[in-house]
Amino acid sequence: MIRNILALAFNDLAIALKNKTIYLILFIPLFVFVSLKLLDRTDVEVNKIRIGLLQHYAYAPQIVGSVKAAEKIIEVTWVQNEEEGTRLLQEKKIDGVLLGNEKEPGSLALLVLKKESLPTLAIVESFSALQKAAEGGSASWITDIKPLHEGGIQRQTLPTWILMLVLLVGFIILPAQVAEEKEKKLLLALLQTPIREVQWLIAKVIMGMVLTMMAILFLHLLGRFTVVNLFDYIAFILAGSFCFSAYGVFLGFLCRNQASARTIGVLFYLPHLLPSALSDFSQKLTIVAPLLPSYQFYEPLKSLLLEDGRAANMSFELVYLFLVGSFTFYLSYLLMKRRWLM
Repeated sequence: MIRNILALAFNDLAIALKNKTIYLILFIPLFVFVSLKLLDRTDVEVNKIRIGLLQHYAYAPQIVGSVKAAEKIIEVTWVQNEEEGTRLLQEKKIDGVLLGNEKEPGSLALLVLKKESLPTLAIVESFSALQKAAEGGSASWITDIKPLHEGGIQRQTLPTWILMLVLLVGFIILPAQVAEEKEKKLLLALLQTPIREVQWLIAKVIMGMVLTMMAILFLHLLGRFTVVNLFDYIAFILAGSFCFSAYGVFLGFLCRNQASARTIGVLFYLPHLLPSALSDFSQKLTIVAPLLPSYQFYEPLKSLLLEDGRAANMSFELVYLFLVGSFTFYLSYLLMKRRWLM
């Protein structure tokens, strides 16, 4: 009895190894470890607060003096104007910009990415401590906080959820379906009919795009999220769904069966999801993430949903997504012509 149990257990392990399922056991902890290493960490030394100051704005002498005296904890970057400060802020090169507060002359407004974030809290607390040390109990220097990303936590996380839906269809659903048709010889049977390879590929990509659009539409209906530039938003959703649907079909052709397709889907799903979604919290990931097509889809989404951006300023990302989708579509066509693993 024990011998039979052990034989069955080792047989299951062998099947898991053959189907590459066991690779997930090794890959996921390794990927999480690497991702955590790339996240900005609190080292032994205190992380400096990176503040942008306007060159042509007359800050109060006690503010400038206090900031210079606290050079061990505050790193100052002088910017020409608010537009340059906003750009550096979006690129994660600074944590905030000190502007003049028009509502309360003599005080400052803090421009940050997100109001509810650790860098914002660190800036406010640090300047509050500097103000108390310099002036005692007078009014606070920073009297207003202006976030670039407006809206509640539900809307701020919406780009991440949309990215998850697009990648779920592209890397989990489509590869498994393509591999299933190959595994059951359904694809070979279809190719014996007048249906040609390009027709089948186009149909699969359209199905992926339709599933993606349905999921995103349902999400918007449930959350009652509105979009200012609707046509620009739809254009990016179409470009992203085309890119990752074609990508998913290509991954399906690399696999012999459904188990392998699910494994390789996860192997591509996590590296495309986490670096892009976590790039807001790490300057290191901001350097790595742009190498991925998911980042070129995620960043315009954030701009369209949170900053009322326009697609006219994102032509590079649109072309990039279209080229990646076209390239993977062509690779799928080549593999299909060769009857790869069929």
